[in-house]
Amino acid sequence: MLSVECEESDCSSMTKRIQAKYKIDRRLGMNLWGRPKSPFNKRQEKGPGQHGARRGKPSGYRIQLMAKQQLKGYYGVITEKQFRRAYAEALRLKGDTGENLVGLLERRLDAVVYRAKFVNTIFAARQFISHGHIRVNGQKVDIPSYQLRVGDMVSVSSISREMPLVMESVSSEERHLPEYLDVDNNSLQARFVRVPTLGEIPYPTKMEPSLVVEFYSR
Repeated sequence: MLSVECEESDCSSMTKRIQAKYKIDRRLGMNLWGRPKSPFNKRQEKGPGQHGARRGKPSGYRIQLMAKQQLKGYYGVITEKQFRRAYAEALRLKGDTGENLVGLLERRLDAVVYRAKFVNTIFAARQFISHGHIRVNGQKVDIPSYQLRVGDMVSVSSISREMPLVMESVSSEERHLPEYLDVDNNSLQARFVRVPTLGEIPYPTKMEPSLVVEFYSR
């Protein structure tokens, strides 16, 4: 079970994860998750490194690559293999491949736990699920990449509902609940109402899945 305090090794891992998130922000040149403490809020003109990297006019390939890194990075710890698999599935489905891709990403259990504000970051959502705090339709699911179906009910287990991590996140006004989730803050349950379109997803920064499609289509 997650706790307010952590062992020395756990704290060290948490610090590394925080530093890694800040590094991602600076490398991509944006506040990817819209966090108030992002270093990019104060260093918008600089890249990674002590003095920042000079950025020339990016090539078409680099623009596509950055779009891919941005979308992939937003959903936390997703490997390239997992992301390619999501793209392949999006390509197989009928309709716009870019829209299909973001729909598949939003169907991930960790994304829904984050969107429902049960935890305050996508990284915390992954850990929260892996530690067995989440139920899907009443059954424990500990796989962050689990794909939800329309109508599925996601809930925090009864023994985890009063954890400070959860209570703080639920009461936070930093993020708003999207309309494709029906969330009950009292019972800490969220129903996945529908697969969202790109325009419905509350990304803090502009996402361009069409460029991701172009990247993989090269």
